[in-house]
This record gives sequence, C-alpha cells and structure tokens, in this order.
Amino acid sequence: MLEIGDDAPDFTLKNQDGDDVSLADYAGKHVVVYFYPRADTPGCTTEACGFRDAWDAYEEHDVAVLAISDDPVADLKKFEEKYDLPIELLSDEDGSVATAYDSYGEKNMFGKTFDGVFRNTYIVGPEGTIVEAYEKVSPEGHADELLAALT
Repeated sequence: MLEIGDDAPDFTLKNQDGDDVSLADYAGKHVVVYFYPRADTPGCTTEACGFRDAWDAYEEHDVAVLAISDDPVADLKKFEEKYDLPIELLSDEDGSVATAYDSYGEKNMFGKTFDGVFRNTYIVGPEGTIVEAYEKVSPEGHADELLAALT
C-alpha cells in the first residue's frame, strides 16, 4: 500500500469512451483514485453507484473521481451506460497501474488462484501526493466516507 505523503504514480489510461485520461490532467485538485475488481458485479456496482449518487457534492468540492479496473474499454462503456455513471472509468487491462498503486496481485476465489485488482482507494492531493489511503474497501458507503474525509 502506498503511504500518505508518497508521490502518486502518474498514469495514462483509456476511459470508457476510448479517450486518454492522465492523473496529470487533474493537477491542482483533489482526485479520488479507486481500484475495483470487475465492472457490473454487485460490490463494484454498489461502489460506483455510491459515487454517482454523491456526484453533486463531489463536483461542488471540485474533486475528480477516477475508477480503475482491468476490464476492457467496451465493458466499461456498458457499465457506464447501464448505471448512468458520471465518473471516469479507466481500463488497466495489464494491471500495470494497479500494480504501481499496490492494488494488483494474487487473489483466491472459489478455490482458484488468479491475478486481479484489489479494492483499494487513494486520495491524491493537489500537489500530486497521497493524502489518504484505504485498503480492502467496503463498497457500501465508501463514496460518502471519502467525501467526509475531503470536506
């Protein structure tokens, strides 16, 4: 897990529309960078919809939200459209960005071992450093928890 005060690793990934999005695009503002395992699964949907439902407050406080998974762009587009998500959904298919954020590695589910994304969240401050770090996030209420930390 990255620590508070660490420089946030920069990245450029494709969003749900196939456009490049970089962390550097948001220099000077707070950015929530959250990692989630799979689009349109119960926990990931709960988490994403929490951000959607709190979106006006995030905009009011000028906070960007970047959601990163190893899903392909086409899956992210379907996820966005199905749930009317206003956040940037970013595709990290090779897990390189998640790895840089200590949010990718070996997982076990139903007796099978595989590599995947861990549900971690970072708040990156206006200067590009980690100001908050959350490991093994619970999707329910997470967007509100982050908003409380930011305001």
